[in-house]
Amino acid sequence: MVVWHPIPKEKAKRVAVIVTEYRFNSHADVILGRLLGDHEYKPQVEVAAIYTDQVPENDMSREAAARCQIPIYATIEEAIRAPYADGGLDGVIIIGEHGDYPEDELGRKWYPRRRFLEEVLLALDDLQLKVPIFSDKHLSYNIADTVWMYEQLQKRNLPFMGGSSIPHTPQVPAFDRKLLEETDEILVVSFSDVMEAYGYHALELLQSLAETRAGGEMGVRAVQALRGAQIWAALARKEWPEDLLTHAYACYDKAEVYPKSMKDTAVLFIVEYANGTKGYVLQQEDWINQWGFAFRHKSGESGEITSAMCVGDLERPFRHFETLTSMIENFIITGIEPFPAKRILLSSGLINYIMEALHQNQKLETPELLFDK
Repeated sequence: MVVWHPIPKEKAKRVAVIVTEYRFNSHADVILGRLLGDHEYKPQVEVAAIYTDQVPENDMSREAAARCQIPIYATIEEAIRAPYADGGLDGVIIIGEHGDYPEDELGRKWYPRRRFLEEVLLALDDLQLKVPIFSDKHLSYNIADTVWMYEQLQKRNLPFMGGSSIPHTPQVPAFDRKLLEETDEILVVSFSDVMEAYGYHALELLQSLAETRAGGEMGVRAVQALRGAQIWAALARKEWPEDLLTHAYACYDKAEVYPKSMKDTAVLFIVEYANGTKGYVLQQEDWINQWGFAFRHKSGESGEITSAMCVGDLERPFRHFETLTSMIENFIITGIEPFPAKRILLSSGLINYIMEALHQNQKLETPELLFDK
């Protein structure tokens, strides 16, 4: 028996939700669906308007909106203006993930996240309205749009939250996060042959750990990306830390030695932070099914290594999205950013530059990702 919890009315904060598509197991399903009382979730905010950019054959938006008596608008502008004129608008949630959009030769999916934000901002500007905005995953597929989006949000002094659910999953075993203040090397392990989407998850996780370093975030100086045999040749030259990989892999109760994929779908991302910290992401198919990490911290004479695995649901109802949805709601209600917005600028810019580095097969400087503390 399916149980839907009623969406709140009256004094609840009211949001407009802008999505690419809403179908089974899409991000709209597991986030907007929860805001509509699905997945046994009890929402705290009222969805007052919906915009869907695409309506696939397996669309769920029309049935869900009818059940909850929520209007679906033909344009983003209408989805902002209409609820504002009829009861007020307290926040905007953008879910620009999934849907039938082009993919370029670099393997980047051209999701219309800049267009979504631009149209939202135009409507808010015209109404002289400042409300919190959430945007799912990374800002854009290219660095120019990523920087533009971040700068437009900062220019307006709008509360902003973005990114994915992965940094907010339970990290097992638990550890003292103060250890991250003195880290100088972090390695994240990732999986899948989908470079951009899964690589972003790993890079956002990396940045969520790196931003805890003492001294403030000064940004990233350069990135490099290796494929297949290049990864293991670099390891043989001691260009990245095998001991961090060994510790991270040990979190998965694996008896065997970590695999060394020679496929081009196996990738190593190398991130050079401005303060000298090094970050790494190793992503391969068919070895793990959750993200994890290990980091070296300056505890003791030779330093020590701490490692953990990010534990999320592998099947529906994907409870890690319950955590994310609750965070989004609290953000809308309070207007307080739950973590630095620079995390999303940096992680978005990192995946932008990594995709370019993979395509060009060379190290790239990242001037847009360098900044004062």
